[in-house]
Amino acid sequence: MFSEQSAASALFNKREELVAVEVKNLSFSYREQLALKNISFSVVERQIFGFLGPNGGGKTTLFLILSTLLHPDEGDVTIAGVSVKKTPNAARRKIGVVFQSNSTDIELTSKENLISQGHIYGLRGQKLRRRVEDLLTSFGMLDRRNDLVKTLSGGLRRRLELAKGLLHDPQILLLDEPTTGLDPGGRHDFWKYLERLRDEEGRTILFTTHLMEEAERCDELAVLNKGCLVATGTPATLKSKVGGDVIVVQTKSPQHLCDLIGTRFNCDPVIVGKTIRLELPLGHQFVPKLIEAFPGQIISVTVGKPTIEDVFIRETGHRFWVGEE
Repeated sequence: MFSEQSAASALFNKREELVAVEVKNLSFSYREQLALKNISFSVVERQIFGFLGPNGGGKTTLFLILSTLLHPDEGDVTIAGVSVKKTPNAARRKIGVVFQSNSTDIELTSKENLISQGHIYGLRGQKLRRRVEDLLTSFGMLDRRNDLVKTLSGGLRRRLELAKGLLHDPQILLLDEPTTGLDPGGRHDFWKYLERLRDEEGRTILFTTHLMEEAERCDELAVLNKGCLVATGTPATLKSKVGGDVIVVQTKSPQHLCDLIGTRFNCDPVIVGKTIRLELPLGHQFVPKLIEAFPGQIISVTVGKPTIEDVFIRETGHRFWVGEE
C-alpha cells in the first residue's frame, strides 16, 4: 500500500515523463536589445501549445531558440529530455520545423520536394518512398504528387510544408505562424490536420500566432509581451481570471468620465487607448445604471464575456496591437 509520500512521488514522476518541452530561465538579447527576459514554462506531450504575442513580443526569438537556430544567452530548453544548448544536433532529431515562409522548391513536384527532404535526413529507397506516399495520402495530396508546387494553392502548399516537417517522424512539431496567408477555409482545414496529428498520432505541437481565434483553440497558451511571459494556462483558465464581464465605454472625455465612474460606483475602471474599460460581474445589469448616471456623456457601451485579448489587456495595460484605439 502506497504512503501519501510515495503516491505524491509517483504522481510527480508521471508528470515528469509527460513533459515534452521545458524552458528554464531563458533570456536572449540582440546586442543591447533584450528580446526574452527570464522565461520559464513547460509543455506536456500530446498538446497544441500556442505562443501568442504582438510583433516584438518575443515569440519569433523563442521559436528560433526552440528550433536550435539561436543559442540562448541564459537558461536552457530541453526537448524530449535533450538540451538545445548542449546538444543541438540531438535536439534537431526530435523536432520537425515549419517556418512562416514557404521553404518548398516551386520548380519541383510535391513528391520530389518530399524525397529531397528525406535525403537530408538520410532516408533512402523503399522506406523513403513509402513514407512519402503515406504522408501525401494522409494530407489528401496523393493525386497532386506529380504537380509542380508553383501550381498548388496556398492551402496545399502549407499541407506540403507540414508533410515536410513530419517526414523524419519527429516527436515534436514547431510551427511559426503556419496559417499566414491562408483564407478562413484554408485555416480551418489546416487546424483539422493539426488536431488529427495530436489526437491520432500523439504529436506535440508548438506554434506561434497573433490570431486570437487560433489562440482560443490551443490546449494551452503562453502570452508574450515585450520579451516577457505575462500569462500561461488554458484559454478557459486565463479568461476566468478576468473579473466578470468586460464593459467598454466610448466617450469624448475618457479620463474625466473614468474618474467619475470610479467614484460613483466604487469600482476600478481603467483607460485603454481612448476607451474606458471595466471588469464587473453581471455587466448587462450595470450598463443601464451607468447610462442613467451620466446622460449625454457616453457615446457607446459594449458588454461581453472575456476573450483572450481581454486577458492580454488585463496583464499588460494596453491592447494587443500598440496604437490601436
